[in-house]
Amino acid sequence: MSRRYFGTDGIRGTVGTPPITPDFMLHLGHAVGRVLKLSSARPAVVIGKDTRISGYMIESALEAGFASAGVDTLLSGPLPTPGVAYLTRALRLDLGVVISASHNAYPDNGIKFFSASGQKLPDAWELAVEAALLEAPQWADSASLGKARRIDDAGGRYIEFCKGTVGSDLSLKSVKLVIDAAHGAAYHVAPDVFHELGADVVKIGCSPDGMNINAGFGATSPEALVKAVAEHGADYGIALDGDADRLQMVDASGRLFNGDELLYAMVVDRLARGDAVPGVVGTLMTNMAVELALRKLGVDLVRAKVGDRYVLEELQARGWQLGGEGSGHLLALDKHTTGDGIVSALQVLQAVRSSGCSLAQILAPVTLFPQVLINVRVAAGSDHRSHAGLVEARAGVERELADSGRVLIRASGTEPVLRVMVEARDAAQAKACAERLADAARG
Repeated sequence: MSRRYFGTDGIRGTVGTPPITPDFMLHLGHAVGRVLKLSSARPAVVIGKDTRISGYMIESALEAGFASAGVDTLLSGPLPTPGVAYLTRALRLDLGVVISASHNAYPDNGIKFFSASGQKLPDAWELAVEAALLEAPQWADSASLGKARRIDDAGGRYIEFCKGTVGSDLSLKSVKLVIDAAHGAAYHVAPDVFHELGADVVKIGCSPDGMNINAGFGATSPEALVKAVAEHGADYGIALDGDADRLQMVDASGRLFNGDELLYAMVVDRLARGDAVPGVVGTLMTNMAVELALRKLGVDLVRAKVGDRYVLEELQARGWQLGGEGSGHLLALDKHTTGDGIVSALQVLQAVRSSGCSLAQILAPVTLFPQVLINVRVAAGSDHRSHAGLVEARAGVERELADSGRVLIRASGTEPVLRVMVEARDAAQAKACAERLADAARG
């Protein structure tokens, strides 16, 4: 069965356009409820959301759908995606539901699901839900309807969880931080986590109005954070995205650190503590400089497909703990079951405080290679692997780069476009090689 609604990270789209409509959300809740009832007589779920104005509508429709299938619902209100994953596990619930479109602008919204163990659900579960959506509803009678209640202390529970992911000896006293929550789900919890650990906290992007999520603030717009760190003389800035599973950091000099660099810092801290780090998982886009620096530490890097879901799958298959993407989705599976921007920031700050070094000093062995990406429009359905000219050009570029760079060519999953990326120590060489490959792809 092919997917109709689920993408790589749940269901997402523009509000008011199918499937992000109240009638579909009601039927989705009902279908998910029916799937849950196959393994539990009285399932219970938690619904969390970010700060988009459409969250009220979707939450109500989902709640009604769950109730109509005989599923009890707990409502957390605005809470980061990883906070919902935590509550699902901590409260022994059957499912966690997140209403969010992550880093997208407010006209979009979506739905993500977490299992009882707080992890992303497998393809088979999503396909079962899609099959249930095609079936006629089986409305529960009055005596069997689900009930709903609000969790008044959801934010406080999650704050304590985040603080518990670092050692009790970690103190952020004398550290000044700017926290940017992107006017999103972490606006009321992220500042408190760092404040309660002793930091002097300056808040930006913490005044949601339902329509300003990710607008000029947060991990996808770090310029506001760089400016605020300079204005307030802060030591570091922490930027999350709309649902707080993505992280970017800035130091006092205005240097922006991406997910690849932050992952390296986490590895260095684990090794300094004597923890075993047999390997980490990155993606096809992870910067080669990080791979080479990790190799010098005796740590292997394995590349998964782009997407934190695939990083997680590879970590689980290998029994490893650390992984992530340059975009700031970082995973520390011994701390949480899913990517968590707040928890990841705490891991990095712990590395800084434990080592007595600045983040820039920890990352001295890593100088990111320039990456040049060119999008080449191609005929629909064409296969670049059988393009003789491109195959020959790629072989030539790879011989030229040797161990000082790499080539990545992949087809877009959404449009007839070939993404040609070249990474090299020398920016001019990377640009020239990428253009050669792009020209070959067009020929």
